[in-house]
Amino acid sequence: MTAAAKITALGLAERAKRAAKAATEFADRVDVEGRFPAEGMEALKSERLMGIMIRPEFGGEGASLTEVADVCAILGQACAATAMTYAMHQIQIASLADYAVGSAWHEAFQRRICAEQLLIASATSEAGIGGNLRNSLCAIEVDGDTARLTKDATVISYGANADAIMVTSRRHPDAAHSDQVATIFLKDQYTLEQTSKWDTLGMRGTCSDGYIFKAEAPAEQILPRPFAEIAAQSMLAVSHLLWGSLWYGIAADAVARAQSFVKAAARKSPGQVPPGALRLAEASSLLQLVKANVVAGLKQFEGCKGDSDALNAMSFSVAMNNIKIGTSQTILEIINHCMLICGIAGYKNGTPFSLGRHLRDAHSAQLMISNDRILGNTSTMLLVNKQDTSLLG
Repeated sequence: MTAAAKITALGLAERAKRAAKAATEFADRVDVEGRFPAEGMEALKSERLMGIMIRPEFGGEGASLTEVADVCAILGQACAATAMTYAMHQIQIASLADYAVGSAWHEAFQRRICAEQLLIASATSEAGIGGNLRNSLCAIEVDGDTARLTKDATVISYGANADAIMVTSRRHPDAAHSDQVATIFLKDQYTLEQTSKWDTLGMRGTCSDGYIFKAEAPAEQILPRPFAEIAAQSMLAVSHLLWGSLWYGIAADAVARAQSFVKAAARKSPGQVPPGALRLAEASSLLQLVKANVVAGLKQFEGCKGDSDALNAMSFSVAMNNIKIGTSQTILEIINHCMLICGIAGYKNGTPFSLGRHLRDAHSAQLMISNDRILGNTSTMLLVNKQDTSLLG
């Protein structure tokens, strides 16, 4: 058995924990320096975790979204930047694996991802439309067998470190803003002219700089299915679920640090309940709610997969939106509880109980696809449709 085969034979969780251990060592430095989490991502590649969701016939392991979400949760407890980079990569993999079936180029590319452990980024944001991924101003131009695209991308997370980028655009120069396609461009097929620097409060290691993206590639690299279909049935739901999983991981590590603090206080005063014990119990309860929220969403997604009617249903969209809203809001409450438990030891950097990085990274959760935008979309759907209020609905 080859070394790669031996790694593949091990359980995904075990491999993820080994990668997380490597990422943990550099998490604070990645945050302070605002640099790409190279060590964590190299560890993920060494464990051959980049293509696990790809079908076995193309070199992958056919992992379910639930299994990928568990990897994200494990990484979230170690280094949020590594976890977010991995999650965003897997969002692109989900689109490729399910919405490029039968396309020879994209199937061959999936084999390359697995063989070479490639990292895929995305460019959906654009100057003039903000974070509304369902609209594009730029348009891909197809001349014979060649496709050309220029895009003023306000954000391309880890763009300088990616091996390929999936880019959204209008289908052609005369298409409506919402008539979009997604195209895979390889690193040697595009140039990136940096227009902004990612100097942020948290999630600093995702290196989400802005670029003028210019590319030329064979037209066969355009995904065969409309981006509207990919976004509605895969990308948005997968984003909310994988992000929710890694956000859970961030909060879980905060609770673990608070628990250690309370245990240390209990050892110092035998027979007395430490002041933070009750708040720890409350944080644990909230953490369980976040976990239940994400797990329920994963089960719903897995149950609907392959059923376009179910994936396009209002109830499904509302459920996925609510998972993102609830998770992104609750993790901040959890980490704040933990900060109060740990006190100055949690507020300071460089202690076993430090929570500043956790809190700053968690603040990004409400901004990634703005909660206000999501709530606005949900409210519109609820105004024209009756919500299913049954317990099992």
